[in-house]
Amino acid sequence: MKAYLSSRRKYIREAISGYSFMMPFIISVSAFIIGPLIYAFIISFKDFSFLNPAASRWVGFDNYIRLFSDATFKRALLNTSIYSLFVVPIQLFIALMLALVVDSDIKGKTFFRVAYYIPTVTSTVAVSVIFLYLFKADGLVNIILSKFGIQGPAWFNNVNFALPSIMMMAIWSSVGNYMIIFLAGLQDIPVELYEAAEVDGANKFQRFFKITLPMLRHVAFFNLVMSLIGTFQIFDQAYVVSGGSGGPLDATMTVVLDIYKTGFKDFNMGYASAMAFVLFFIILLLTLIQRLLFKEETY
Repeated sequence: MKAYLSSRRKYIREAISGYSFMMPFIISVSAFIIGPLIYAFIISFKDFSFLNPAASRWVGFDNYIRLFSDATFKRALLNTSIYSLFVVPIQLFIALMLALVVDSDIKGKTFFRVAYYIPTVTSTVAVSVIFLYLFKADGLVNIILSKFGIQGPAWFNNVNFALPSIMMMAIWSSVGNYMIIFLAGLQDIPVELYEAAEVDGANKFQRFFKITLPMLRHVAFFNLVMSLIGTFQIFDQAYVVSGGSGGPLDATMTVVLDIYKTGFKDFNMGYASAMAFVLFFIILLLTLIQRLLFKEETY
């Protein structure tokens, strides 16, 4: 009995010590993440403004129903979907190719790894400003095009070219991040597999499709999910390029930018919260679909 009580007291002391170490994290997460999420979910069912919280009123699902007839939100969702549809596969393909290059035996591969990764750690605002100058009507890109007899458009001020310009900027600035993850996956593949395949007469393409791609399946799934989440949350580039308006003619309006404008410019925080949760469920649904397609295993 004494041994049991002593063991029990030791277990309780260890539990108290463990939770004591965890308490700062639990408190901060509860105060800055879980609490605000619950509060945002509640006010998504209200006509709510932080300018006059006392005047808020319960509207039920009206905010969510209103989204189906909101032309700006539908345009923002369409822009974001198009942006994601093009950016995700292109940046992952380029990232994989770059990872293969820097994983090979080329000279100066350390330099190339750093060079490809630097845009990732550069501020998105700084990158956006740089691209604004490059893609001006009289910017460097149009000057180069004029050398070939091509009249370049005013990229970010043109309805047809504004969103593609942001796509190019996003691919250039984020591809290095996914390259590093692919590179880690490539270096985790046992060399013996390639040696055995080479002995069996497999060429480079066969080794790539039969060994490299299958072994990178979990890494590719991770990159795909992270890339999809990142593209659906695009805000900085669209805000800087359009000056926060989403123009021209809502050509660069994204869902997160629409949420920002609704909540912090129109001060309709209830409706903005409803937009945010719709975006959350869209991303969750797409992630689950990808999981099924990749048949991702549970570890």
